Amino acid sequence: MAGAEEDEVAPPAPHPVDPQQPIGQGPAAKRSRSEHHHGAGDAPSFRMEDLPVDVQAVIMSLLPLKEAVRTSIVSTSWRMIWTFRCNLSFKGPRYLHENDTKIQQAKCIETVNCVIQQHSRIGINKFSIRCGLFEEDSVHLDRWIRFAASSKAKIIHLDLRFKDVFEEVNHLHLEALLDAQGSSFLRSLFLGGVVIKPHSAICGFTILRRLVLQSVTISGDFTGFLANCAALEDLEMIECSGLTNLIIPQQLDKLQHLLIDGMEVEMVEFYAADLSHFEYKGQVVPIVHHGCSKLKKATIMFSGKKGLAKAFTAVPSILPVKILNVRSVALSKYSQLQKLPTRPDGMFMHLRHMTCRIIVHSRPQEANYDIEVLQLAYCLDAAPQLETLQLNMFYVSSSGVSSAEVVGMRRHDHLKTVFMSGFRCYKAQIKLACCILENASVLEKLTIEPRITGARYLGDNTDLHKILPGVCEWAQLTSERFGKVINVSEKKAGGKTTATGSKTNRAGGK
Repeated sequence: MAGAEEDEVAPPAPHPVDPQQPIGQGPAAKRSRSEHHHGAGDAPSFRMEDLPVDVQAVIMSLLPLKEAVRTSIVSTSWRMIWTFRCNLSFKGPRYLHENDTKIQQAKCIETVNCVIQQHSRIGINKFSIRCGLFEEDSVHLDRWIRFAASSKAKIIHLDLRFKDVFEEVNHLHLEALLDAQGSSFLRSLFLGGVVIKPHSAICGFTILRRLVLQSVTISGDFTGFLANCAALEDLEMIECSGLTNLIIPQQLDKLQHLLIDGMEVEMVEFYAADLSHFEYKGQVVPIVHHGCSKLKKATIMFSGKKGLAKAFTAVPSILPVKILNVRSVALSKYSQLQKLPTRPDGMFMHLRHMTCRIIVHSRPQEANYDIEVLQLAYCLDAAPQLETLQLNMFYVSSSGVSSAEVVGMRRHDHLKTVFMSGFRCYKAQIKLACCILENASVLEKLTIEPRITGARYLGDNTDLHKILPGVCEWAQLTSERFGKVINVSEKKAGGKTTATGSKTNRAGGK
């Protein structure tokens, strides 16, 4: 480079001394002042162009793309450095019903096309576009995919959804992601808001480790396509359509994480010997898992009636887990408490930590809506080794009336810590808390918090100052009754109220 060649040029000849020039103002004096300012022993200044091209590209990737392009005007030797940038990320409008959506989208498309036209296509690591795309603009999608494939990108993220409107307008050919030899360097692929037609003849994704599909319409042999992705470790499918049954083939023996969220399927069946984390969110459907001996963590969020009880009974393959997250939406007025099997083959013998979120819809004239809260007591019977329980409750509305059902719970000899948010002294909450205090023999503390965790609206946590005194009073009386520590936490006030026995202490907390 030009800068490197200048280092080899002989130093200029010394300037002649002018006898008429005052002492201290000649070239030597200037050099002396310069050396005094910078240090006589300073090494030559560092120059970007002295680094290898691949190192320059890495440095440029640490800058925002716009700033990286601007560096081209700093020096003629820098003009093309940004074109070796290894990470390219673009963002455009995501909401269709905004005033300037069309204008902003056109700017994003123009920027992407301009950058990929000038880029060197060497060393691409990540190629990401997050921008809603109209059907008439699909020609640009084809161009972007060709660029990503020819550049041997390792990570491709194409999210073309408008978040406020779902339209199946962008058809993406998976074959286009392969190079001329029919292979791919892809390790991670995210597709959103597209239509794909997978089939078993697509064999080029041999090193693909992560596949995420969101709002994708699938028509074709998806199982056959997955069978050719033997290196896959993470598969996530969110609100996808087009499949009746989701079958994960046995060739995915390296799969460790599987997420199925909002899929309208009738059955889920998968073979994954190495699976350690399974997540399912949706309607109750048959879930068959072959070879799940390594499963350690599960998330089950069934919608519909008796979702909490079914999370403990409908998926036997999750019984070996150590960590369980469950969620239930209580909608059924006529629900009844369901006792769970307590035989060894139907229990969570290895479960140590559980997080449960219960959303309760209740009305003044309907008292049985909060029965899901009481159902948890029976669910705990199926986890005799449980050590930590976090329960997040959200009452959409409350009548203050509770189910007349009597709940019981078996003795727990390992449960040490219990946290309950959204606790506002509703009768079902009090019944459950007392049940835990009575039967958890080694319980170190019960922490209750009136604030709703994960509330969607600010109004959900209003009037906490009115609720808190009653909760504190209940905590003190109940602590004295059972002789166990009950902490009342209130984050909004920045403090914590602790009730121990018959004494209540208020201390500041984070």
